[in-house]
Amino acid sequence: MISQATGPESPAPVQPQPPWDELLAATGQECLSGLKEAAERDWTVPAGGLEWSCRAALDHLALGLIGYAGLLIARPTDRYITLFASLDAQAPVAHCLEGLHIATVVLRSAVREAPATVRAWHPWGHSDASGFAAMGLAELTVHTFDIGRGLGLELRPSNEVSAVILDRLFPDAPVGHAASDTLLWCTGRTELPGLPHRTSWQWDGTVR
Repeated sequence: MISQATGPESPAPVQPQPPWDELLAATGQECLSGLKEAAERDWTVPAGGLEWSCRAALDHLALGLIGYAGLLIARPTDRYITLFASLDAQAPVAHCLEGLHIATVVLRSAVREAPATVRAWHPWGHSDASGFAAMGLAELTVHTFDIGRGLGLELRPSNEVSAVILDRLFPDAPVGHAASDTLLWCTGRTELPGLPHRTSWQWDGTVR
């Protein structure tokens, strides 16, 4: 089939965004693939500019993903959930990455099953399934970047996923920069030309 030609003034066609659960699946797999390359390195070193070690950052990441899933399932209105998850402190990193995969799948399932009307508490804004999915994507990409820096790897988030996170969680993000650079600036990881390094920040998960 021959597509109809468009004039130079015609806008580029908008590419549909994959469902949130598919974005989580693809991003989780990319992050895991990058981290697996460094599974045998020293994970006791600091994770980028964080006070946590790379191992502690991995544990925080798994806990956060399970926490977001739990909020979508329990749907509290004024508090965090009472279930916490952590990785086996005695297990090798390669096995703990299995735990990160499990946490990602649990969040994917919660996002996929949550009706559009669901709302749940979060300290940075009561949110819906898309908000918690975006939070999961932010945790995955940013902390994979942190761990990568600590281990000597360049594991930057993609511009495509970064743009989705920015659109959902950082409505006041500066424009005119690569989306990955902007996401890392919004979360206090890097600098942007003409803008000071952020020492404190938070996203806005409220439903828009």
